[in-house]
Order: sequence, then structure tokens, then C-alpha cells
Amino acid sequence: MTSSTVRLPSGDDLPKVGLGTWDIDGATVRASVRAALDGDYTHVDTAEGYRNEREIGETLADYDREELFLTSKVLPANLNYGSVIESCEDSLDRLGTDYLDLYLIHWPNPAISLRETLDAMKTLSDDGKVRNVGVSNFSGYQLSNALHVTDVPIAVNQIEFHPWFQRRELVDYCQSNGVAVEAAAPLGRTEVLQDSTIQDIAATYDKSPAQIVLKWAVEKDVVVLPKSSSATHIAENGTLFDWELDAEDQRRIDGLDRNRPVYDTLEQDWSREVYGIPE
Repeated sequence: MTSSTVRLPSGDDLPKVGLGTWDIDGATVRASVRAALDGDYTHVDTAEGYRNEREIGETLADYDREELFLTSKVLPANLNYGSVIESCEDSLDRLGTDYLDLYLIHWPNPAISLRETLDAMKTLSDDGKVRNVGVSNFSGYQLSNALHVTDVPIAVNQIEFHPWFQRRELVDYCQSNGVAVEAAAPLGRTEVLQDSTIQDIAATYDKSPAQIVLKWAVEKDVVVLPKSSSATHIAENGTLFDWELDAEDQRRIDGLDRNRPVYDTLEQDWSREVYGIPE
């Protein structure tokens, strides 16, 4: 049976299913987090750029913090040493917690030294404010740089990953270097759910298309972070560890790769405020 966690270099266990909270806020994110934590979830993923940390923190106050795995991310505009420290402390304040289980560089920023950013992450780790350090949306080359400029283990690379964008070389590089892969947009922002092969397999197993896609990922030791505001979908998305896909259906999904991202494209808009790069 597929394990429900991935062991990080620190010895912490990262739950393979977490609640993604991108693009949901207010009462909606409160209800989503509550539905997840009242079910089988213990893992919540947010970011300062999502602008929902305060609402999430207010909801988390009703649960045992030590039973949860909480992730946040620092914006690429805030990657200089002092801003990383300040951003983390602000996230901790909004989330109502003394520490983060995982703190990620949300996107790489070519205008700020990666060594400087990771030095700040080391300080946060040494001070007990961050238990695990990671990156997000890093290519293999960028991850290689990170691994070589810090003594702090890079625990995670959170990337776009789904059946239409499988990135086998990057996933292999991460996992072979002890870096857990987390799938942002694991459902291709729902586009993949319309794939006829996914729908056919879902009918065979009497599962939802989302369950099939997520199960395929966790069987590859990829952590999934599906976003939903539906309590029914949240519950379904978390029910992945009492059944298996057979090898032939795994191969059928493997064959769906189109090298087609839904957000992580080369046409990055470096003028966006989140990067803080002067024109």
C-alpha cells in the first residue's frame, strides 16, 4: 500500500496530501481549511502572496498545532536577507503560530543573491522559526545552485506537475538528491480532468477523475496540494490510500504527457510587483 507521507531530511514526515489555498480567501478559505482538518488532512499550504494567512490562522486556532504540517512561502520581491526574516515573522503573526513546518522561496528571483536568501533561511531554521526549508518553481539548474550554496538541506521543490506536464527529468533530479517533490496545480487547474483517458480510468475504479490524477501522483512519491472550496471534493481528494491503480493504468496516464504547463511558462512577466525588479 502506498505510504501517506514522505520523510524529509530533518526526519519530519510530510503528508502526501495537503490542502492548496491559492486564490481562495475570506470565508471560503476558512470553510475549506475547516473541512480539510475535520476530515483526514493535517497539511495546509499557503503563502504570503495568497493574502489569506490571517483567515487560515484564525481557523487553525481551533486545532492542535502540533498535529498539523503548515507551509508558507516568501514572495520573490522579499528575498534579500532582512526581508526574508521580516516576511517569515509577519507570516507567523498572521498564522498565529511560533513556527512553520516548511518555508519556501515562492519563485526564484534573478535580481537577488540566492546565497543571501538561503543564509536568511538558515537563520530562521537556527532560531526555530522554520523546521524545514525549501524552494518552489525551481528548475533543475536553479535547484542545483541552491543545493550547492547552503548547508541547510533543501527539503522540497514545489513545482507544477500533473499528467499533461510530467517533468520526469526534474522530478528524478529532485528525488535522487533527497528533495521531495510537491505538485502545485496537481489537477492542471482542472483542465486535466476532462482528459478522456482519465475519465475512462475513473469510471473503471468508480472514482472521480481528480482522485485518479492525485492517486497517480502520490504513487510516484509526489506530494499533492489540490485546491477546492467544495467540502465533498476536499474529502474525496484526501481518500487516496486504501486503493491502488494497477500498473497498466499507471502506464496509460504516464503516456498522457504533453509538456503542457498551465502556469509555469517561459514567458514570465518580470515586471510584476511580486518580483520587485525595477524597470
